Amino acid sequence: MGLIPSAVRLIDQDTSLVMMQYPDFFGRLYDLTALVQAAHEAGALAAVVVNPLSLGLLKPPGEFGADIVVGEGQPLGIPLSFGGPYLGIFATKKEYVRRIAGRLVGETVDREGRKAYVLTLTAREQHIRREKATSNICTNQGLIALTSTVYMSLLGKKGLRQVAELCYQKAHFAADCISQINGFSVCMDAPFFHEFVVCCPGGLSVDEINHHLLEEGILGGYNLEKDYPELKQRMLIAVTEMNTREEIERLCEVLSEVSHA
Repeated sequence: MGLIPSAVRLIDQDTSLVMMQYPDFFGRLYDLTALVQAAHEAGALAAVVVNPLSLGLLKPPGEFGADIVVGEGQPLGIPLSFGGPYLGIFATKKEYVRRIAGRLVGETVDREGRKAYVLTLTAREQHIRREKATSNICTNQGLIALTSTVYMSLLGKKGLRQVAELCYQKAHFAADCISQINGFSVCMDAPFFHEFVVCCPGGLSVDEINHHLLEEGILGGYNLEKDYPELKQRMLIAVTEMNTREEIERLCEVLSEVSHA
């Protein structure tokens, strides 16, 4: 039985919320329509956790019927740092907007016709009763939100799609390259965006392979055995728009050396 039918069977009348990841932990892409429908039939809400960059190319959760969409905004122009700060994304259908613990900013014009922004929905206790506030927006979060806003405004709709396509194309180029190396294979049972699972040759652990890659200045894939003991010798690899063709080819070259070691 497939993943989605199996998940549907877990939903019953006691279910209040169904969370789905898109793409999922292994980078796989599934049509979530049936799962969202099953959640609604049981009287539950359906929430989707997204990689926002992937939505420049993929079908958006709203078309699946999702009630809530959340995600990590780091791919939207936030340089990787030592643990953050990052940017959270939270969106809902209109009927749930006033239940969000936060603020909504609306676009308007001032009396001279210039573009302006205003807090159109914000709980008063955020300003007058801090100890009872449902949320507080701190300076770091504001700066990161501004960074992503600038990034997206510079990219625009077409630019965002182009970045998403680069992630997709480079990841699939890497997957094809790795699958041609003796002992390595891409073990995926579904389409993927920019992450994919690689089955490594027997006799070598993922940690050993990653150690060899690091000696060559390459950060290897994530060892899936750490979370799933049954997934021995499998690594999760991510390729983004930041990776060049030369870097991908160098990765494959070093993996080829490992397979012949």
